[in-house]
Amino acid sequence: MLDDQRTPNPTDGDEMENCMPVLNEVLEVNAQYAAEFGDKRDLALPPARGFAILTCMDARLDPAKYAGLSEGDAHVIRNAGGRASDDAIRSLVISYKLLGTKEWFVIHHSNCGMEFFTDEVMRGLLESSLDTADLTENGFVDVGTSEGSTEGHYIDWLTIKDQAQSVAADVARIRNHPLVPGGIPIHGFIYDVATGRLVAVPEAKAAGRAR
Repeated sequence: MLDDQRTPNPTDGDEMENCMPVLNEVLEVNAQYAAEFGDKRDLALPPARGFAILTCMDARLDPAKYAGLSEGDAHVIRNAGGRASDDAIRSLVISYKLLGTKEWFVIHHSNCGMEFFTDEVMRGLLESSLDTADLTENGFVDVGTSEGSTEGHYIDWLTIKDQAQSVAADVARIRNHPLVPGGIPIHGFIYDVATGRLVAVPEAKAAGRAR
């Protein structure tokens, strides 16, 4: 019987690590963070300040800074656009039902990538290829060579046409959800990526008022 297993090369691990510089950076920073972890091990499971934020995954947004958070303070739920998707609401329901949050924020932001395409555009890009598209003056353009997929046609991508309207719509959806108690106030804001300020959305204030 032939042994078709390749003899391990002791340099393979080093080669793989050299191909993943971000992984190495993250692990180095984590080692330093863990070394100075201290009394954070004693943080309680429920958020100390009793609130939750639903916001966008955009790398320019740092809820810890714009909302003054430290570890253990609040729940932060992030997705593309900060939309009130089924999964976001699932997390908010867990946040109050099991961990006692009493106040929620929905925070979208200016210059959001979710404004730059539609469901149809996204579906077409994915059908063309699974490679990363280019953002041009005329919008996203697929430049990939890999095989695409039509599975994107079955997903609601929750794109955004107007930030204020999307914030108000998301606040209203959460407010009217049958699993969300009327007594939880829901605030709606747009984070301005040019100034760092949170700008209130009047329509969201009315929609999210505690009952």
